Amino acid sequence: MYWIPVIISLLITVIAQIHVRSTFSKYSKLGNSRGLTGAEAARQLLLENGVTNVAIEPIPGSLTDHYDPTSNTIRLSEDVYNVASVAAVGVAMHEAGHALQYATGYAPIRLRNAIVKSTNISSWISYLLVMIGIMCSSYELLTLGIIFFCVVIFFQLVTLPVEFNASGRAVRALQAGGWLPPEEIKGVKETLSAAALTYVAAVAVSLLHLLRLLAIRGNRR
Repeated sequence: MYWIPVIISLLITVIAQIHVRSTFSKYSKLGNSRGLTGAEAARQLLLENGVTNVAIEPIPGSLTDHYDPTSNTIRLSEDVYNVASVAAVGVAMHEAGHALQYATGYAPIRLRNAIVKSTNISSWISYLLVMIGIMCSSYELLTLGIIFFCVVIFFQLVTLPVEFNASGRAVRALQAGGWLPPEEIKGVKETLSAAALTYVAAVAVSLLHLLRLLAIRGNRR
């Protein structure tokens, strides 16, 4: 029965990844009516909000787009940077939304930044304690490992509003500025919703793993 959460987690992860890639592929083939590339859309959103100090650079790969706060740089993938598709505009403006969060001091992203290092350490310690606890049949070590793992789950929960807010900023800007017609904005929404689903899936997978660890701990007790 301990493997049931593992199987369900694998299915959730695979389905979420297939969904985001298929949705992105669908709207990557649909050019936007204004001919805006991803880089142009991101820059325009930043300028409309008075942010002029963020760099925008291309990066190899697909769906590798991200905002790097350490260098204050938006990095857009090959499918987004110089591509004038509906998907490219949505993804680029989402990353610009993250840059705006930093520029405006958005509280959840400040909280996420404050705990990111401790989360990375907690993830490693949790894995180590759980493995030792299972091998040694130690209820105490398993319990401690689970506590550290809960820090990881908390970080993932904090990430959800950060991602939803960045997408919301992108969609609201498109609607308010009349950048794209409604049918293309619908495509942007679907693209960003599919991407957001991967974060929701990550939380679900972590919760299933937590249930599995609690079941193992109960057996050791």
